[in-house]
Amino acid sequence: MSPTLDFLPKHIRNILPQLEAAYMEWNQKVNVISRKDIQFETRHLLHSLSLKEVHDFSTSKHVLDVGTGGGFPGIPLAICFPDVQFTLVDSIGKKTKVVYDIAQQFHLENVTVINDRVENISLPHPIDTIVTRAVAPTETIAYWCRTIQKTKNGKFLMLKGGDLTEELNNFPKAIQHDIMEFYPIDFFETKKIVEVPF
Repeated sequence: MSPTLDFLPKHIRNILPQLEAAYMEWNQKVNVISRKDIQFETRHLLHSLSLKEVHDFSTSKHVLDVGTGGGFPGIPLAICFPDVQFTLVDSIGKKTKVVYDIAQQFHLENVTVINDRVENISLPHPIDTIVTRAVAPTETIAYWCRTIQKTKNGKFLMLKGGDLTEELNNFPKAIQHDIMEFYPIDFFETKKIVEVPF
């Protein structure tokens, strides 16, 4: 395991090999994550956890992961913040089946998995943080989430890549963070976290 993960509490680091193994087992049956160049630790785990470098999730009560796919960034964040409730939403049933199974295997009682489009769901509580990873343009994500009840001072935290100047033209309050600042690994050279207040 990379020394890059030394920032994680020991009990969390200890389960990461099992987490990777569980994903690899599922990936033989369902293409949850790209089989071309998996690099689970960097491309999925660290990429997801980079969000904690710009936001203290322990201050959040309810986090919504839009288009979670195989459970990223929601699952790694839920492991790190067991006192925060995470709702992971995706419209593709085979992926939410995997996410549900992973959450069950690792006893993540703070994870709820929903198989639906986010614009169709109704939640019983306001959301104070919405996370996504390379799902859609910022404007589209904001539109999809327009009916979600949100807290007053909440934010979107989006994992994105490349030049976002044009995409963020209509979001003057957006803040971009270069992930290379936190994790100096080549994979993150063009990767960014975009923070947009609700």
